[in-house]
Amino acid sequence: MQLTRNIVIAQLAADAECELESQLTVVDCRKGEVLLLQGTHEMEQYFVLEGVLKRVVSDPAGKEMILRFTREGDMETSYAAWRLQTPAPYSITAVTKARVAKLPLPQWVAFMERQPEVKAVFELEVMRHMSEIMGHIITLHLLDAPGRVRRFQRKLPQFSDILPKKELASYLNLCAETLSRLSHRGKIHLK
Repeated sequence: MQLTRNIVIAQLAADAECELESQLTVVDCRKGEVLLLQGTHEMEQYFVLEGVLKRVVSDPAGKEMILRFTREGDMETSYAAWRLQTPAPYSITAVTKARVAKLPLPQWVAFMERQPEVKAVFELEVMRHMSEIMGHIITLHLLDAPGRVRRFQRKLPQFSDILPKKELASYLNLCAETLSRLSHRGKIHLK
C-alpha cells in the first residue's frame, strides 16, 4: 500500500504498519463521490492514495464553499467534530477519480493511543489544516481576485496543474468566467 508516503504514518514500525493496514479499507471513488456527508455522526479517517479530495461546507440553500483540497500522501479527517461529539461540519468529496484508505474514527483513535508518535504528528497535521483553512477564509475577505489566485499559486502550487478550473474558481470564490477573463487579460497566469 502507498501509506508510507503519508506524513502521519510514514515513520511507523513494520509491525504497526501491518496492524494499521489490516484495519483499513481501500476504496476507489468516482469524481464527485461523497465520502463524508455534512451533518453525519458516523465519521472515518481517510488517507489519500491517489487523486484529489475536497473539504466543502454547504448552507441549507445548497451554496457551497470549498475549505481545502487534499491529494495523495495527505489525509482527511473530521477528528475534531468526532472528539466534540458533534455532526460533521463539512462534506468530503472526490474532485477527481481517487483511491483512499479509510477506517472508522474510533478505530483510528484506538490505534493512535498505542502509537503516541503517530498521534503527535496527526494532531499537528489537524492543527496545520485548520490554520490553512483560516488563512484561506481571511484571503477570501481581504484580497481581490488576482491576489487570491496569486496566493493560491504561491501556497498550493502542487494543485495548479491538477485541479479543474471550475473547482479552482469555486475555491477562490470566483465564477469560472471571471477566472478565465483574468487569465485572458494577463492579470493572472494559469498553468
